Amino acid sequence: MKKTIGIVGGMGPLATSDLFRKIVEITDAASDQEHVRVCIDNNTEIPDRTAAILKGGKDPVPEMVKSAVRLQGMGADVLIMPCNTAHYFYDRLTPFVDTPFLNMIEETAKEIKRRGIKKVGLLATDGTCQSGVYKTVFDAMGIEMCAPSPVHQSAVMDVIYKGVKAGNLSMDLTGFYGAMEELFADGAEVLVLGCTELPVAFDLFKIDKPNLDPTLVLAKAAVRFVGAKVKGE
Repeated sequence: MKKTIGIVGGMGPLATSDLFRKIVEITDAASDQEHVRVCIDNNTEIPDRTAAILKGGKDPVPEMVKSAVRLQGMGADVLIMPCNTAHYFYDRLTPFVDTPFLNMIEETAKEIKRRGIKKVGLLATDGTCQSGVYKTVFDAMGIEMCAPSPVHQSAVMDVIYKGVKAGNLSMDLTGFYGAMEELFADGAEVLVLGCTELPVAFDLFKIDKPNLDPTLVLAKAAVRFVGAKVKGE
């Protein structure tokens, strides 16, 4: 019987659809029936993760648990979550389900090591940067990481919140390009798009910089987990 991927979604909706689209696009399938079954809970009731981490905002874990349990009940054989910042709560979330739950941060680190990359530049939300979810995993695996200075970090947040999440395609990207150039000047070989809105931004704004997309890494890991074939592998 074909195995099922469950997506704890809604963080945000475009990032969720981006992950689903990538799962479909990378699966080596010649017909509808050869594709992977995917269940998605686009739970937009999950409170903002960065606000919860940095400002004492509403705890997102109860709603995340509801989604995970709901997806397990729908028959998901593996769970994935297209939100980097949400992985700060990963260890609080996983005890509530028996289903294997892939960790996007760890999968990204493994891909960086596989490619032989020594130093990366992290583009992410304030919550992801300040919580240290990437740095902890990268340090443990011997991957050097740099992040934008505060002035450029605010430009990264603007692209995420005032650009992609707000559906605004006319914003000024000067500061964001400054953030990317700063990371390359600091020795980064590639940019880790450590917010699931950022691959969407790179696509929408047609940004062409060396990058690693954790959403794509996670999509491939999930497809492999359920026994399907990834194109080109």
